[in-house]
Amino acid sequence: MTDLTTDRLLLRNWRESDREPFAAMGADPAVMEHFPALMTREQSDAFVDMVRAAIDERGWGWWALEVRATGEFIGFTGLNVPGFEAPFLPGVEIGWRLAKGAWGNGYATEAARAALAYGFEQAGFDEILSFTTTTNLPSQRVMQRIGMVPDEAGDFDHPRIEPGNPLRRHVLYRITRPQWESTR
Repeated sequence: MTDLTTDRLLLRNWRESDREPFAAMGADPAVMEHFPALMTREQSDAFVDMVRAAIDERGWGWWALEVRATGEFIGFTGLNVPGFEAPFLPGVEIGWRLAKGAWGNGYATEAARAALAYGFEQAGFDEILSFTTTTNLPSQRVMQRIGMVPDEAGDFDHPRIEPGNPLRRHVLYRITRPQWESTR
């Protein structure tokens, strides 16, 4: 795996030292507001193991996100193959989750731009997707800032969220290689 760098950030594989701050993120109600439940420590560690294995296998995935100036772990950003069925799949998604203390600094947008560049330039994808709950306006703004376009016809009920849960409805965004090239 090749690390990705931006002016302020390092996108890299996960380290053992990332487990504790990531578990704290998964237990933070503010960070997990748009997810059905908080993560237990066991779930958090299993997630880290899964994404490390994916990066080792493919060379890309949900990269750990570090502030270059301080070495601080602040969350993850990257690319993933969704593990559920939906009409718009198969595909590759881009996503992010940052610690609350990292919000409002433009880190998600900066890291997402680097992940998009990797996806189109190195991995050779023709399109990248993103989705989130209808209520997650901050993530939708990041999607818009990186050039993604809403696909209202593709909005969907997430199959892993129980019917009746207000987080079940998701919006779908897309960006193609030509759209991305026009934003550069």
